Amino acid sequence: MISRRSFIKSMALGSALAAAQSLLPGIAFPAQAQASANAQGMQWHKTPCRFCGVGCGLLVGVNQGRAVAVKGDPASPVNKGLCCVKGYHVIQALYGKDRLTSAKIRKNGKMVDVPLQEALDVVASQMKQTIAAHGKDSVAVYGSGQWTIPDGYVASKLFKGCIGTNNVEANARLCMASAVTGFLTTFGLDEPMGCYEDIDHADVFVLWGNNMAEMHPVLFSRLLDRRQRDKKVVIVDLATRTTRTSFAADKSILFEPQTDLAIANCIAYQIIKDGRVNRPFVEKHVAFKQGKTEIGYGLEDDFAFKDEATPTDFSSYSRFLEDYTPEKTAALSGVSAADLRYLATLYGDPNRKVVSFWCMGMNQHTRGTWINNLVYNIHLLVGKISQPGNGPFSLTGQPSACGTVREVGTLTHKLPHGVVMNEKDRQMAAEIWQVPVENIAPKPSHHTVSMFRALDRGEIKFMWIQVTNPMVTMPKLKRYRDATKKEGRFIVVSDVYPTPTTDIADVILPSAMWIEREGMFGNSERRTQHFHQLIDPPGEAMSDTLQLIEVARRLGYGDKFPSDPATHIGEIWEEYRRFHDGPKHGMAPYELLKQRPGVLWPFHEGRETKWRYHGATDPAAKGSSFDFYGKPDHRAWIWLRPYEAAPEVPDREYPFWLCTGRVLEHWHSGSMTRRIPILHRAVPAAYAELHPDDATRLGVRDGDNIRIVSRRGALTLEVAIDRRGRPARGHVFVPFFDEHQLINEVTLDAFCPISKQPDYKKCAVRLERV
Repeated sequence: MISRRSFIKSMALGSALAAAQSLLPGIAFPAQAQASANAQGMQWHKTPCRFCGVGCGLLVGVNQGRAVAVKGDPASPVNKGLCCVKGYHVIQALYGKDRLTSAKIRKNGKMVDVPLQEALDVVASQMKQTIAAHGKDSVAVYGSGQWTIPDGYVASKLFKGCIGTNNVEANARLCMASAVTGFLTTFGLDEPMGCYEDIDHADVFVLWGNNMAEMHPVLFSRLLDRRQRDKKVVIVDLATRTTRTSFAADKSILFEPQTDLAIANCIAYQIIKDGRVNRPFVEKHVAFKQGKTEIGYGLEDDFAFKDEATPTDFSSYSRFLEDYTPEKTAALSGVSAADLRYLATLYGDPNRKVVSFWCMGMNQHTRGTWINNLVYNIHLLVGKISQPGNGPFSLTGQPSACGTVREVGTLTHKLPHGVVMNEKDRQMAAEIWQVPVENIAPKPSHHTVSMFRALDRGEIKFMWIQVTNPMVTMPKLKRYRDATKKEGRFIVVSDVYPTPTTDIADVILPSAMWIEREGMFGNSERRTQHFHQLIDPPGEAMSDTLQLIEVARRLGYGDKFPSDPATHIGEIWEEYRRFHDGPKHGMAPYELLKQRPGVLWPFHEGRETKWRYHGATDPAAKGSSFDFYGKPDHRAWIWLRPYEAAPEVPDREYPFWLCTGRVLEHWHSGSMTRRIPILHRAVPAAYAELHPDDATRLGVRDGDNIRIVSRRGALTLEVAIDRRGRPARGHVFVPFFDEHQLINEVTLDAFCPISKQPDYKKCAVRLERV
């Protein structure tokens, strides 16, 4: 493992490149970004990065119709000229040798090339036939947080407004749905109240299950730069495994899986006990609510749950927390009582500004909504929220999980400005979309796991999958892969490379990628980022937006969508922003987006909003102080949420915890990064990361093979010991980027009953020496 000292030294240089070089010794970085800067004919263009949800600004050099160089954009307020190792190599993802350039149709069991227009005809014809035979809810679209905002908007309008089905979902259900329901249940509105500028003001950063050094390395370099400039800054890594983030943190605290619920309640208990509650803030701006408990885990096909908010008060909340004293919580979580009190001290100190960061560790959780609520509770108790350097901040892993999925509303229950269950929201959508309001169904249909279960049962017959790879990423994967192969199912896949998902397709449509088309992303800090088309797509590759519009035209809905490919993105954007008009969520106009490296919303009367819910900074907030206007009572809600165990825990037969996740070099299912040679060479295959003591007990060494077995499947992987991370004893960690080693055949499809987001971090397995 890299030493803590060398890691911190490299990150403290204020350079994500230097940090990445220390993380990947011996690997060269692209020299063309500098060497080609003055090349004849070179032109640099601004664009957001294609990978992750940070939204780093890039300068891409184009020469003779090809993207040939890339560097960080110094003018970007997100990354300030820095990039991570994926960002420095992102343009190479455009040029893989097996890039899809023509459409394909399955004929007599084999995929054959056909003209794109013929393939689009087949897609439209199959949709018509399926709807005629089985009804509108027999068709579905499954998209992504990699959809651009226009992609997702057109998909939602076509399926919800024109066809009339709410079978619209996106893979962001798998990565940030609990963040959404957490924000909604506590504040009444989605997305963070702060922005990345909080990093420049905070004194304490608590990372809740977030390996930020590898998953969001540019932001993490900003944390380290902040600490380098101010020695009182403290970074705490609160996690279930030791990672590179742990090495750089001032304190690393390991806890038992699922017990973050108890830890958060314990911190709140200790804040109250120590007299650190900001009582004026709580009395004016907070209400207390009790929800249902023992709410299940979504394992049954017909599972349904609806929470209820019962009013309670501060006294009842204090009594509820008595079950979470440091001593009781230490026995459950494995975190010492002293460390639990230390965490409470950091949050409770009125002279310290605190930011909490998290990502998949909290969101991919069978009580994901609850743990989001509980971290908000801590910030609300001490009044450290909606101010520079104070606030909870949920990070995302895709470039437009926020902009396309959360803001456009590409989830079954969502509309761009509201929900399908609300009559006024449906009326507004019908007016803007120019469709009968009766077209928009008033009930949600299927969330992601439910949608694939419905495909398995045969209720959904046709599914169009765009810019995502569910045959790698779905939990309990074998069931859902088998579902796609059943009689009477028809699968369309739009993608840029062959994947395990294109393997099961009946039609493959070649997609234009990123700067081969125009579009917008929306990043984690509410920043909308426009990018121009810089190069032509290969062959007949077409943007997902235009694919959807072409099929809509064939279905008879052509008059609902722009007809000019040269101007369609601007027309779509200006129509879409009508949904958000006003001080709460106003979006910048199209021409302004083209001029700037992103614009924060709410954008109102020519100004961005950096901090929401405070009259000094938010145009929607009334008065000069806090105003949580998302709730009818203008108060944020503190929830009484208990610890409840995971649905599957280690036992005698399956004695290990399995946790899955990502690595620095690869992004999600690896379909793009594994085609970037330098990244593929760095980490060519998935592995099973073990604690050295467990390896000794099992009789295996680094590089040996081991078999991971669960109640659902098994997988043989190479053992990794102290290469870059170290799980706790009794734990095994496996990255999921490798399509040749499908760890999701082992995982469990349990989910948070409120958010419907699966838990990829916790299931029980046994390990067998091979």
